[in-house]
Amino acid sequence: MSLESVRQFFAEHAPEIEIIELAESTATVELAARAHGVTPGQIAKTLSLKVKDEVVLIVTRGDARLDNRKLKAALGAKARMLSVDEVINWTGHPVGGVCPFGLENPLTVYCDVSLRNFDEVLPAAGAIHSAVRISPQQIADLTAARWVDVCEAR
Repeated sequence: MSLESVRQFFAEHAPEIEIIELAESTATVELAARAHGVTPGQIAKTLSLKVKDEVVLIVTRGDARLDNRKLKAALGAKARMLSVDEVINWTGHPVGGVCPFGLENPLTVYCDVSLRNFDEVLPAAGAIHSAVRISPQQIADLTAARWVDVCEAR
């Protein structure tokens, strides 16, 4: 179902983008980078967080780590990672397939500036074996994301 909601999202908003489906799992940054023949940084991971009473998504490069101080400054409060069940309930996507597209619920999306180091990144597409090739700016445009600097410099 999750892959189908992403497929429908792209059919409506960016039909030129094709969903890549692989036989092997791409559920972790390392697996995805190996499967797609790219560096771990080019895998766009989507983190699901709760800030105060709001669930938000942060899309960042695969080898980046959240900087809690920067995160609190940018979002105005401490954040906590969602549990596996919360991720599924809020996004409709399984952990390892979470992306900012085709969401179960409308969520605020942020893109970390670290994504701008690449012309093209590969976020998941709603399943642990799917992805899309897309520019960081197009992710932001399609999801009405705000650019933030919330990760440690690498």
